[in-house]
Amino acid sequence: MLTASSLRASVFSPAWRWLGLALLALCVLSPPRAALAAEPQREGLRVSANHHYLERRDGTPFFYLGDTAWMLSQRLVREDVDRYLADRASKGFTVIQMVALFSLEKNAYGETPLLGRDPGRPNEAFFQHVDYIVRKAGSLGLFVGMLPSWGNLWKQVDGNAIFTPESAHAFGRFLGQRYRQQPIIWILGGDDNPVQPVEFQILDALAAGLKRGDGGTHLFTYHPRGPGRSSEFLHRAAWLDFNMSQSSHGARDHDNGLFSEADYRLEPKKPSLDGEPRYETIPIGFYWKNVDSFARFDDYDVRQAAYWSLLGGACGHTYGNNNVWQFYAGQGPGQISANQSWVESLDHPGAFQMRFVRRLFESRPYQKLEPRQSMIVDGPAEAGAKVRAARAADGSFAFIYSPRGAPFTIDQSIIAGPKLKKLWYDPRYGIAYWLHTGTTKAMQTYTPPTAGRGCDWILIVEDESQRFPALGATAP
Repeated sequence: MLTASSLRASVFSPAWRWLGLALLALCVLSPPRAALAAEPQREGLRVSANHHYLERRDGTPFFYLGDTAWMLSQRLVREDVDRYLADRASKGFTVIQMVALFSLEKNAYGETPLLGRDPGRPNEAFFQHVDYIVRKAGSLGLFVGMLPSWGNLWKQVDGNAIFTPESAHAFGRFLGQRYRQQPIIWILGGDDNPVQPVEFQILDALAAGLKRGDGGTHLFTYHPRGPGRSSEFLHRAAWLDFNMSQSSHGARDHDNGLFSEADYRLEPKKPSLDGEPRYETIPIGFYWKNVDSFARFDDYDVRQAAYWSLLGGACGHTYGNNNVWQFYAGQGPGQISANQSWVESLDHPGAFQMRFVRRLFESRPYQKLEPRQSMIVDGPAEAGAKVRAARAADGSFAFIYSPRGAPFTIDQSIIAGPKLKKLWYDPRYGIAYWLHTGTTKAMQTYTPPTAGRGCDWILIVEDESQRFPALGATAP
């Protein structure tokens, strides 16, 4: 990258003096976003008209399907960055959640993120690697959900914080200018919540700096400490475009749909999603001292969290794998009992099955969905078998999720159209099976094809005249 000092050293010839001085002035006055200024402006995102979903600027729905890659900028070299991003793009993910400053440690190329622990002195070599990640993600159609820093760097505890309101504004402006034209979603927070007045001031200053730097072109959310919701302390913050929860990793059958339901009812209306549910392969209740390393969340736990949250009113969902977020190499100690290399963990079944979540929702106008538990008139209403339902605002279709394959009874009168079509959708393989098409709209009991833990099913009930995609189902 051309700098003022290198330019001064290179302008020797009197014949080039005036040209050199002109270039010098441009270099000195140009903002630090120059590293990515040549990239074309990408289509951005906005909140939908009903304030519950996200969409592209042209009005097409945007399904937020995130993957937690918190340590991506510090752990991987570029060849591995390519491998990881290509894999996630191929599996249907749309957002990569990563941290610019996860820590102050060196990255894979030996570069520290800051010079002298000073947020006002970002290390250009370090951020050139971040540039590469952002560019590569964009080339694959991925958005980067970028956390400016992890929470311990602004949280006023034990003297470890490096940010003040002034330095937070400066660092935010640096990032905003640098990635102004890139496919970014700003995620403040980083597994911590503000409590002290100065912590709120730092977050407000960081958001103001980012907005000043990027001209207000990107959406903002907040990653809270779990279990928790950003709406509990920031819902009315002017800079917060949509809420994020962290339902966390404490127990099996923890109903994170309650998080999205609570946010859905808030005023003013804002979209919401679970930005850190239970990770595949992470020890259950990892914070206990005597953790049983064999009791880990699996793909079923991951699916259950996804469908519960989405049918509770979420605008999207985030997946995580305990070995991937930290890019564990497979040898030596890892964080939170990591037990397999990130490369091998890319293909764990839960990651594949997130594609099927997106496939189901994008097969219908999911942005019309509203939580509708009242349509379930009988069936499990608590614990791991709890049935959840959502219906389109115009009555054109509904999704009903039975996590354990337990029977349930629904009121079909709220579905529009002269004929109702019913399908069973298998979330393990992303395939639907035709069940019935008829004119009856009375209450009806449905029994999923299989039952038990891991035998989750989604019943699709829809207006037959809409001719929605069959998702592989064929009528006899």
